Amino acid sequence: MASRRPGSYVCGIDAAVDVIGGKWKVLILWELAKRPHRFGELRRLLPGVTEKVLASHLRQLEDDDVVHREVFDEVPPRVEYSLRACLLRRSSITTRRATVHTHARNRCGRGSSLPALRQALIRVSCTTSSAQCRS
Repeated sequence: MASRRPGSYVCGIDAAVDVIGGKWKVLILWELAKRPHRFGELRRLLPGVTEKVLASHLRQLEDDDVVHREVFDEVPPRVEYSLRACLLRRSSITTRRATVHTHARNRCGRGSSLPALRQALIRVSCTTSSAQCRS
């Protein structure tokens, strides 16, 4: 997968596609939305994905604060991947579409950095009153 584009994005949707774009990322997010999974479970649920690609995508999603990786202090080691809690909150599709549309309209033409857009994407997916989503 290509690396992140340098500089700023045209709008928030542009950044969102960059963060979750790719052949497998949406499928990974789909499975993690159901419940937390271990690496091997995800590999079995996504036939055709290689270990290298799955590990790479999970690492990228973790770096982008979309996926949480929890390491348990056990022998043998156990790691579970899950969506950030604020991304699991449900809202009506209409409300979410309106929020994304408003956010994209406000962001377009202003170009901004990836960290600022990540925070904006999290705000779009979360309720604004949640302290956990703003951290």
